[in-house]
This record gives sequence, C-alpha cells and structure tokens, in this order.
Amino acid sequence: ERCGRYILVRPDPQIVWQTPMTDPLWQNAHAVYHRSASGGGRWEYRKKLPEEWVISYAGRFRLRVSPTGFKHTGLFPEQAVNWDWCSQKIKEATREKGRQLKVLNLFAYTGGATISAAAAGAAVTHVDASKGMVTWAKENAAASGLGDAPIRWLVDDCVKFVEREIRRGNTYEGIIMDPPSYGRGPKGEIWKIEDSIYPFIQQTEQLLSDDPLFFLINSYTTGLAPSVLTYMISTAIIPKHGGSVESGELGLPVSGNGLVLPCGASGRWSR
Repeated sequence: ERCGRYILVRPDPQIVWQTPMTDPLWQNAHAVYHRSASGGGRWEYRKKLPEEWVISYAGRFRLRVSPTGFKHTGLFPEQAVNWDWCSQKIKEATREKGRQLKVLNLFAYTGGATISAAAAGAAVTHVDASKGMVTWAKENAAASGLGDAPIRWLVDDCVKFVEREIRRGNTYEGIIMDPPSYGRGPKGEIWKIEDSIYPFIQQTEQLLSDDPLFFLINSYTTGLAPSVLTYMISTAIIPKHGGSVESGELGLPVSGNGLVLPCGASGRWSR
C-alpha cells in the first residue's frame, strides 16, 4: 500500500487468496510487517523511512502516519467514504439550522472522523480509552489547522462515558462509533462485541437530540455483516426517530488487478 511517498507491505486477515507478486513495487517497499506466532510482530525496514510523516486528504485536512508495533499506521483510508458522508450531512444541516451541531465520536482512535466533522463546522467530543491515540488525534487536528477547533479530547472508557452523559442530559446531533471486537473496562469489565454492541447502541441512542442528524457504526475486525448492522440500527433508532438506514461493505481498490480489499462494514442512519 502507498502512504504518501512511501510503500508499505502489511498482512491483512481478509487476504486469504494468493497474490502473484510480479509487480516491481513489491520489491521496492520501504518496510514490510512480519507477524509473530506469539502475537504482535515487527517491521523490517528495507529503505530509509521516517518515524512519521503527514499526508493530506482532499486538501481538507492532514493526518500523521507512523508504523506501529501492532501493524497499524494510524491511517484508515477506507473510512474516507464515511468522512465525506458525515461532512456533507454536517455542512447541509449547519446551513439549514443556522447553528453549530454537536457530534460524538466513540472509540475514536486517531481521529479521522473527528477532524472531518470539525472541519465541516461541528463541535466534536472525541472519546477513546487510549491516551496515546487521543494524543495522536490531537496532533492530527493541529496539523490540519484545527488545533483551536471546538473539540473535547477525552481519555475515557466509552461505555462509562455514555452512562454519565445520559445522567447529565447531554445530547448530540450526530454519533459515530467504531467499537473493538474485544476489550476490558477500567474495573475489568469484559467487552465482547457480539454480547455488548446491541445494548450499547440502545444506550447510546439516548444521547441523540430531539432533532438528530446521523448515527454511524463501523465494524472492521468484528465480522458483523452489513445486514446485522442494519437490523441493530433499525430496531434501536427508527422506532423513536424515524429516518432510514443504509449498510454496506467498505473496501480499498487494488490498482494492479481491479480487486477491492474488504475492510469491514458500516451502518449509517440518517433523518
């Protein structure tokens, strides 16, 4: 994959077919990630590669890329289609309503969705349990000229945060979530997405305002089918707020052979 000026080779759990490595770019990679049988892995650097670099998306904002020990680079380009969708919704609604909208981004990682929403004019609450990821997202905002944008950066357990927001009576016009397949809460609570995701959606729905705009769920490592996302969102949100749901696979086009690399699924509700 090409990230700006640099070419990286990374394994992906979805790639179970054999790829003929005849393209010379395979031999020109700057770094290759090797999985370890005991978990995790390591990078093999074949050419000079900076520890980090910045790329621009559509001239709208900038994101810091850095190869990590657990394979990801901080960049999730398959989400661009969702960044554009949310951005358009926010811009149109802001013009229509004549006020700033509030967006909540849960399990927000390095903040691509947060920065896109802020660049579109929203006030964003960014929540992630990893201090390192929140710091990374802040750096992305600063690189994008949004260091002073109305973004609340919170290092917090998302489930506990939502519970507190409900008690506080806070609401949002837009909600984005990208939940992990497995995790542990601050007191050892186990998050297993098959058991936890639907109750969490029902809970988070309570944070939608009386005039909501959208609700977006991403599912990458979980294997939740688009139809499952549709059913969960439809039963949790439509009875109260109406609107419609669209779900589908996300993917990255492979320029060499016309294939599309599967990158999970998204479910999107809107008024």
